[in-house]
Amino acid sequence: METSLRLRILIAQLNLLVGDVDGNRDQVIAAANAARNEQKADLLVFPELTLTGYPPEDLLLRPELTERTQAALRRIAAETRGMALILGYPKAALGGLFNVAGLVSDGQVIAEYAKQLLPNYRVFDEKRYFQPGNGPGILEFKGTRIALTVCEDIWEEGPTRQAAAAGAELLININASPYHLDKAPEREALVRLRAQEHGIPIIYANLVGGQDELVFDGGSFVVDAAGNLTHRAPYFEAASLVVDMDLEHRPRPLPGAVAPVLEREEAIYRALVLGVRDYVRKNGFDGAVLGLSGGIDSALTLAVATDALGPELVEVVLMPSRYTADMSLDDALEQARILGVKASVLSIEPAFKAFLGMLADQLPDRDAGVTEENIQARCRGIILMAISNQQGKMLLTTGNKSEMAVGYATLYGDMAGGFAPLKDLSKTLVYRLARYRNRRSRVIPERVLTRPPSAELRPDQTDQDSLPDYDLLDEILKRYIEDDWSVAAIVAAGYPEAEVQRVARLVDRNEYKRRQAPPGVRITRRAFGRDRRYPITSGF
Repeated sequence: METSLRLRILIAQLNLLVGDVDGNRDQVIAAANAARNEQKADLLVFPELTLTGYPPEDLLLRPELTERTQAALRRIAAETRGMALILGYPKAALGGLFNVAGLVSDGQVIAEYAKQLLPNYRVFDEKRYFQPGNGPGILEFKGTRIALTVCEDIWEEGPTRQAAAAGAELLININASPYHLDKAPEREALVRLRAQEHGIPIIYANLVGGQDELVFDGGSFVVDAAGNLTHRAPYFEAASLVVDMDLEHRPRPLPGAVAPVLEREEAIYRALVLGVRDYVRKNGFDGAVLGLSGGIDSALTLAVATDALGPELVEVVLMPSRYTADMSLDDALEQARILGVKASVLSIEPAFKAFLGMLADQLPDRDAGVTEENIQARCRGIILMAISNQQGKMLLTTGNKSEMAVGYATLYGDMAGGFAPLKDLSKTLVYRLARYRNRRSRVIPERVLTRPPSAELRPDQTDQDSLPDYDLLDEILKRYIEDDWSVAAIVAAGYPEAEVQRVARLVDRNEYKRRQAPPGVRITRRAFGRDRRYPITSGF
């Protein structure tokens, strides 16, 4: 076959930084030079909003941002001659702002397409910023009619049908599609369907990296005109994916590299690792610190942090009180030893006694109960924040979604910190991930996995003194929070009415706590934060 009947396309699955227009520009230029000189590519494809990163949120309201992106675009065009690029950026035009995919070639922008479908649900808020485009983006490149689309355009049939009607022979869809459970197979099934509906091969280029609570998982892929998968990039890592197209008749992707599909626990765990790594590094912290209690939540948090940053950048602090069991200290120290992280032991007893003395006139003679429990948690928060401030390390909180849902957490205590890796993980999922990580190599002592969970803030305390069994609690919470079921619907599904009503009351009354919690990695379709915006003050 003649060389002229081949087209080599390279997908650049990059990890970009929101707002760092110059840094993102430099990544594009470096990737273009490598694609031209090393992979000998004809066309290089980047993710959605390449130059700003995604999501830029209200940075888009600043005219300076679009001015910088246009300057970056000119620089890219000047420095990538001999290479054609498709990349995303915002563009001000016709009195509005558009989410654009542009083709840069021969030192200039020669074609642009404005995203037509603007998502405005869950974590997406694009109608706040952008105007929709209204026509197909068809360009001719080396004799092939290529249609450009952007992310959401592929989720409805209209833009693909429009492109096919305009004569497109290949469709390129650039994306910033965030991860949640089972999102990858959902994307692939949808794109296969679009290819089959219109008989067009589709290149799906996705972003990778952590941005606040969002994690973009990459997994860029290609399907042929019959919907067969021919290429897939790795998940949760920056990568280049070479796609050779046979142009002898109509464009046809030749079989290429197909990265493996990840099992559910591995995908979630890698999302946590990437989210922690990028949040700490992109925000300029020198590492991470956390309180290690000997319990399951802090044990998993430490494993994630160490895998994300390396043991030399992670520090743990054990802060026993009069209620801390010796086995908790032993297990915590054992895990720190296994992972090779620095560990300090600082008893909170002197601080706890001091606070009780200071508050003696305010606390009645009867058992202060929750008040004293919260004082202990806040003593620990002060210690950890002091170390974070002094050493420039991000304080990772260790609470999970089950606890945050029902308010089983202390404001300015165990909720104090900068990032919450487990924030969107139910307690039962925490246990599953801990066992998954131990299957790879044992990093969490077995007793941590088998002991009844306890905050150890009073004698012989367990979580189930205050909460339903976690298996039951998590099933109720999933239906109430993630699926928006009513109390009556959950009860009708066979769950005990008293427990359902109790859990729903706890969820509703603790919105004020969640509003003050640090961001954390989103792994479900309905995380606390951007996904779920409920009023604090409500009579519903």
